[in-house]
Amino acid sequence: MLRKADIDLPKRTGELTEEDVEGVITTMQNPHQYMIPDWFFNVKDGKHSQVLANGLDNKFHENLEQMKKIWAHRGLCHFWGLCVRGQHTKTTGHHGCTVHVSKKK
Repeated sequence: MLRKADIDLPKRTGELTEEDVEGVITTMQNPHQYMIPDWFFNVKDGKHSQVLANGLDNKFHENLEQMKKIWAHRGLCHFWGLCVRGQHTKTTGHHGCTVHVSKKK
């Protein structure tokens, strides 16, 4: 992104001018205009779109709701609060309500 916006790579974020920041923002909002390859985008939905900030969070929640609605395994695991990405769940990954055993007095 920095190369496409003509910004020096070793430059730190605090050293950027307002013009540099605007250049980065326009590059991220219009990636096709700056010849950014499709594999660089963060949403692979057939259109290869770039979603930023709040839109990314909204898109994530929409995808989760869609997975829950169609009863996909991943969506159900999200719904039940289980591990989603294939982790072992026999002894770890337990969270939520716990049952406490009280001692005999």
